[in-house]
Amino acid sequence: MFLRLGFAHCEQSSGSARGGKSVTVIVEQELSVVARLFPSVVSGVKRSTIRWREAEIRPGLMRYLCLDDPSRTTVVRVIRVTSLPLADAAAYLGIEDEWPPSVMLDGMREHYPDIELDDVVRVIEHLSPDESSTESIDTVG
Repeated sequence: MFLRLGFAHCEQSSGSARGGKSVTVIVEQELSVVARLFPSVVSGVKRSTIRWREAEIRPGLMRYLCLDDPSRTTVVRVIRVTSLPLADAAAYLGIEDEWPPSVMLDGMREHYPDIELDDVVRVIEHLSPDESSTESIDTVG
């Protein structure tokens, strides 16, 4: 079986679980991730991202592009998107000991210099790329 994930340049080959049928899956949403975090996304260690004033993301398939090398991509399945103040994001994710408010603010300001703790962010939670298989998608034909 042949799966094409996303736009014309993102293709993935898969087993023949569908009896050799060709399946095309379009990934309509994407986010960039810095190169130092990309391996953590690919390995499944990183399963969430916090975004402010970026593209609307919904549950479903999403492509991550490596910011330093956009030819490096991976696809994950977004399972939940939650809007809340930045000050509450670490507690929501259960990482408040590692990311107290001052550390969270400093880290987020690396990407968003104008962000404040009371700004509403979106916490995007997703499965690992391995768990985000397109095999479970129903197709017609």
